[in-house]
Amino acid sequence: MDDVILTVTMNPAYDTTYRVERLERGGAHRVSSVEQRIGGKGVTVTRVLNQLGRYAKATGFADHAFAAAAELELPNDFVLALPWVRRTLMIGESADGTATEFAEPGARVSNPHAADQLSVRIRGLLPGITGLVIAGTLPIGIEDTLPAELAAAAIDAGIPTVCDLSGEPLRLAARIPGVVLCGCPHDLLSVGGDSLLPATEKLIAGGAAAVVAVRGPADLVARTPDGCWWARLPDPPAGNPTGAGDAATAAVIAALSHTPPPAWPTLLTDAVATSAAAVVVPAAGEIDRALRERVLSEVVVTESEPLPLHG
Repeated sequence: MDDVILTVTMNPAYDTTYRVERLERGGAHRVSSVEQRIGGKGVTVTRVLNQLGRYAKATGFADHAFAAAAELELPNDFVLALPWVRRTLMIGESADGTATEFAEPGARVSNPHAADQLSVRIRGLLPGITGLVIAGTLPIGIEDTLPAELAAAAIDAGIPTVCDLSGEPLRLAARIPGVVLCGCPHDLLSVGGDSLLPATEKLIAGGAAAVVAVRGPADLVARTPDGCWWARLPDPPAGNPTGAGDAATAAVIAALSHTPPPAWPTLLTDAVATSAAAVVVPAAGEIDRALRERVLSEVVVTESEPLPLHG
């Protein structure tokens, strides 16, 4: 198994999308279309990586039904530890393109040895992978320390590792020297401070190799020990932003897994274009590859401080 990127999704979901004309609180709605697919942040990253021409494999926790459904779509090696898999519901309004999302918390892990089994599985796969992504929330019953432990093992093995987490798991992962943190400003601010740029500085000072803040579809800020860059599309496409951040994460790990990796302005250009290509496709995990190639030349990258974003 060569040149494989591994993604870890500990709290997967069935992603359901309803299309309605307009969502009105307290009203009855006729749904014009329904879409359902397996999801979770790492699963979405896996899909995008495969569309980028990079072989990616998904692992994490699942139940029998989810693992069977995943087997039909993408390479995977899930630990069967959940009694059931949660759902996320996205309601898209055709009137103005507004998207409203409801996310269930997920089940409690039923297997008392689940964390150890996942750790052994991932450590066994490390010699054959070129990149690792740990993304999303944790199911009930899994210690907040697990993502950081997995990230540390991968980095010790010389594998580029991206964590897209929140809350205490993010705070613990941010302490691992060499980790790349990628996520929305709200999550990064929760562990770094009350303003984006000082927060990224604090996280880099704490040992992170890079921090990538997804400020919106086709709008990224990245800081490394060597500098800070703001990458964006001046005229971003409209559409469904769900999954755009995961598309950016996929582009980041795809670039970092190359030897040598590209310079950060080049990496961010590709990440912005990939994020934009996800926005125009209704289903999370899919990208418009033609649009991605078309907007690459339109991405603006400046090595300067963007407008501050406060929490």
